[in-house]
Amino acid sequence: MKKLPARYHKYALPICTTFFMTFLVSGVATYRVLGWDVRMVNNWMVSWMISWAVAAPTMYFVMPLVRRTLDRFVEEK
Repeated sequence: MKKLPARYHKYALPICTTFFMTFLVSGVATYRVLGWDVRMVNNWMVSWMISWAVAAPTMYFVMPLVRRTLDRFVEEK
């Protein structure tokens, strides 16, 4: 299987991270509100897509700021 070139890492990391994180968090939140119901899965998928659409671009722009901030507080090896 062919791999993505390294230059795409900065784009793939926030996309993949937010994809899985929003999937889990929206599932937990939807379950807490509706319980295990027939509507739960449909509502979860709608909530997930909305949250991912917000989270992915936000992560892309916020991640460099977070890295710079953490560099001030975390010691290098």
